[in-house]
Amino acid sequence: MYTKSKYIWYAEDSVLILIDFQEEVMDFIHDKDRKLVELNAITVAKMAVKLDIPVILSTVAVKMGVGTPTIAALKEALPGIEEIDRTSMDAWEDETLVNAVKATGKKKLVMAGIVTSTCLTFGALHALSEGYDVMFIEDAVGDKSKEEHENAVRRLIQAGAVPTSSIALTAEWFRDWASPIAQHAREIYPPFLTESAKLRGQPLPAWAKENGA
Repeated sequence: MYTKSKYIWYAEDSVLILIDFQEEVMDFIHDKDRKLVELNAITVAKMAVKLDIPVILSTVAVKMGVGTPTIAALKEALPGIEEIDRTSMDAWEDETLVNAVKATGKKKLVMAGIVTSTCLTFGALHALSEGYDVMFIEDAVGDKSKEEHENAVRRLIQAGAVPTSSIALTAEWFRDWASPIAQHAREIYPPFLTESAKLRGQPLPAWAKENGA
């Protein structure tokens, strides 16, 4: 059994919170390739499900008739998980969402929300102020401009939130290729890395070519 480090985020201590991955909200993403943002979020969601990490999925203004539900591809990756709809852009102002987090008994929150400067930042800062640890998935979020995204990232880091990427986070959750849970990475990584390379216009990995990707 490994000795835990306070600087490593372990699957058994984590909660994944995904905020406002809705069609009309994601249309605001202009600083990055939206398809890459979707792919990264979906990959993290798939790994969380495989590792039995609690996932909290939230939308804004759907019941008001303004917003639409979570995008289909992300919902498909999270079978059986119901959305918590809110009216506030600060997810931590929603009592149902906060109670769902508290019910997990966990204090390490992994967060991604669209857009970076509002729906991610407000909730993350609020959670930090109440004693939670927050890690945010920088490549699974985006904003209307590069400047707005980068300003939000700086604000989050200054407040104590920890930035990560989708591939780094999922690797941190399982860490050891000899572990039984590493099999989940062997299943999830090949299609993820292949699709990511295609979207970035990068050469496909050798194993992807060999398998006809």
